[in-house]
Amino acid sequence: MSVAADAAEARPEGVVLLHGTARTAASMRKLERAFATAGYATLNIDYPARRAALGTIAGLVRPEIEAFSARVGQLHVVTHSMGGLVARALITRHRPVRLGRVVMLAPPNGGSEVADALHRLRLYRSFFGPAGAQLVTRQSEGLVRLLGPVDYPLGVIAADRSLYPLESWLLLPGPNDGRVTVARTRVPGMSAHLTLHTTHVSMMWNRRVIREALHFVREGRFASDPR
Repeated sequence: MSVAADAAEARPEGVVLLHGTARTAASMRKLERAFATAGYATLNIDYPARRAALGTIAGLVRPEIEAFSARVGQLHVVTHSMGGLVARALITRHRPVRLGRVVMLAPPNGGSEVADALHRLRLYRSFFGPAGAQLVTRQSEGLVRLLGPVDYPLGVIAADRSLYPLESWLLLPGPNDGRVTVARTRVPGMSAHLTLHTTHVSMMWNRRVIREALHFVREGRFASDPR
């Protein structure tokens, strides 16, 4: 084994946390503390979710993630909501050398019917910005290329409880969390998928969600998965 490999192996494993749209790094603080307590180095990034498109955001977070990656061994990623798409764009364009496992909480991998219904409205575009307009279910060829294939260990946790009854009833077919359907959290190539009885807006603080995220990063599977 080379000296460089020995040095990387001696470093702690790292976890990058990426929040969702209309959120900040504070929303991921409880997850961050859980991973830090478990012995991981953590990087909980604030990024301009409402002011830029997904590809631009991936480029903005790249320098901080690359600097963090140089200080840790294997690099894992844990995301919420749109943060999952930021992670996919980042990995496609600027894949970390020692990429480990990825956990996505309620990611709109297949877009959201809520975005389909609202993305042309000025109020929606003003609040959610360019990235919010990209969350439609009919993804452009450019967006498909940007997000790339999932060729890394990925565990997805979906939620099926809603705090938005109108959206759930009128816009979202099937089980959903008020923002994205369980079906549209899925993506080809993922390693595992789990649906928990929690909500889109609060799942980052849910104890079972946190336990399952930790378990997937450690083991490459959810604790609830059959062996």
